[in-house]
Amino acid sequence: MTDADATSAGILLTARDIRELADAAGIRPSKQRGQNFVMDPNTVRTIVGRAGVEPGQAVLEVGPGLGSLTLGLLEAGADVVAVELDRGLAELLPLTLRARGVEEERFRLVHADALQVPELPALPRAGEPTALVANLPYNVATPILLTMLERFPSLRSALVMVQSEVVDRLTAGPGSRTYGGPSVKTAWYGTAVHAGRISRQIFWPVPNVDSALVELVRHEEPLGTDAERETVFAVIDAAFAQRRKTLRAALAGWAGSPPRSEQILRAAGIDPGARGETLGIEGFRAIARAEKGVD
Repeated sequence: MTDADATSAGILLTARDIRELADAAGIRPSKQRGQNFVMDPNTVRTIVGRAGVEPGQAVLEVGPGLGSLTLGLLEAGADVVAVELDRGLAELLPLTLRARGVEEERFRLVHADALQVPELPALPRAGEPTALVANLPYNVATPILLTMLERFPSLRSALVMVQSEVVDRLTAGPGSRTYGGPSVKTAWYGTAVHAGRISRQIFWPVPNVDSALVELVRHEEPLGTDAERETVFAVIDAAFAQRRKTLRAALAGWAGSPPRSEQILRAAGIDPGARGETLGIEGFRAIARAEKGVD
């Protein structure tokens, strides 16, 4: 690394830093946990910039790994709550931040499975996290994103790095080949857009898949209550479990029988011969509402 590289990196981790930290701690990326560590400070700053992180903002990060993106968020002035499952990484990260001059009040670590975290600590200065910014573990990226949006309404936006094909699914619209359950469930929470591709070469190890960013902005007002969401998501799951079947057939198990599913669909103003891939989130909401009025 040249002196110019070190200067441009600031407090961020360079590729050399990543290797040295991992070697010293005996850490190797786990394929089972979908770990691919970001090694390029410029990419980190690009992600933080695209997320619109502001000084004094509280940000949630899931899967911080060795701390590349964590330090980028802190450099931008945000305070960070990081959720990390891996014990070795969870023990190392606070030490890395302290060694780089990060004040303890600006960071909180939750050592837990992100899918099992019931609540997040508030940061002393910034309060509850209002944005999720993360390089998500690729094998559980979609469940983590949807779980965070469900459990933590304080999150008003998300910018996460995942496999490109996952971005395609999350941002797809009705009728698209990649449109499915995750697309509709994401639309319940907000509007998702493709936010740029990421080179494979900035990761250690280099993944065998392409990566990209997906950006979500939460709706100003929730589409419905938690109880309504559960019903709507049950309809979505049933519709896409057998996506080649008509809605009349696909929803029969959920509704109790094909005649009742047809009755519900007609009450919702939806063609029983249509397929789930043709409906947007409002169509699924209409089905859920209609079910309550059908005996």
